[in-house]
Amino acid sequence: MVEKAAYVTADDLCQRLRAASLRPTRQRLVLAELLFARGHRHITAEALHGEATRAGIGVSLATVYNTLHQFTAAGILRQVAVDATRTYFDTNVDAHQHFYVEDTGMLIDIPGDSIAVSGLPHPPRGTRIDRVDVVVRISKA
Repeated sequence: MVEKAAYVTADDLCQRLRAASLRPTRQRLVLAELLFARGHRHITAEALHGEATRAGIGVSLATVYNTLHQFTAAGILRQVAVDATRTYFDTNVDAHQHFYVEDTGMLIDIPGDSIAVSGLPHPPRGTRIDRVDVVVRISKA
């Protein structure tokens, strides 16, 4: 699900990357524009590479993957692993969970306060729980 956002300028994207301690290279900027100019969205690396190709942006799939992982490590994207073969990147980094539509492969946000997780085990000594991801799988009735 994609929600509309205000127009994002190149300066906005440069500032966002710099705030995340990332140098705003040409490739990072063009991929950031594809990612963030349309509001919150869920996208695979392959789909983003396809969008870049259709837009005439010469970037390899490996560069797309590297950039997505850099954005995730910097905290401006969130990685959502649906299964061992499918990973999405989410532009909404606020606390929330997801519905995964099995029939279409679509992710839909669930507001953060809609799911309560209880009974978490204590993490091993010297570690802490950073977050809990819940993916609720659904299909057409």
